[in-house]
Amino acid sequence: MVRVMVVDDHPLWREGVARDLTEAGLEVVATAANGTEAINRVLATRPEVLLLDLNIPAPDGVEVTATLTQRGLDTKVLVLSASGEQQDVLDAVKAGASGYLVKSASREALLDAVQAVARGESVFTPGLAGLVLGEYRRLSEAPPTDEPDAPRLTDRETEVLRLVAKGLTYKQIAERLVLSHRTVQNHVQNTLRKLQLHNRVELVRYAIERGLDD
Repeated sequence: MVRVMVVDDHPLWREGVARDLTEAGLEVVATAANGTEAINRVLATRPEVLLLDLNIPAPDGVEVTATLTQRGLDTKVLVLSASGEQQDVLDAVKAGASGYLVKSASREALLDAVQAVARGESVFTPGLAGLVLGEYRRLSEAPPTDEPDAPRLTDRETEVLRLVAKGLTYKQIAERLVLSHRTVQNHVQNTLRKLQLHNRVELVRYAIERGLDD
């Protein structure tokens, strides 16, 4: 059972989302209405997924995400916001969010996204994944170089990394390569370990900087 916390300053929305999660068999360990409550209650309850609105009383959602990321918690942040603006999405991802959904997403899409983020995947409302990848391309500082001491990835790990960089979910990669979901997860975890990276966002940037998303 995935442990989830819901943060939103609108009581009806917050309670409705919490109810949907509970009815779907997830455990809602806490809710909060502002950034201070969110940080304190995450530290107290350690949810696997924090479902977080950006526009909450200070500190806002981006600041909350950055604070939790800096503390090195295992809690993954899934933003659920009314805004689909480019800057809001990029600010959230740069702060450490694992996913971003707009509030117009269906109940099924939300439930699937929570489960996916809990598994370590990145999830975005359709159209936003390309936005994030495009920003990482812009931030790439140099063309790929042959690094003599660079870790050696297997052909399969490189293939999985290439698909991760294209924004595919683990499920989609598994279907594309005719592998089990667990095998794809293992390849990603091995790649993270070899490259000394910490999460999928860093992995995507690594891949794009080396042209693996082409």
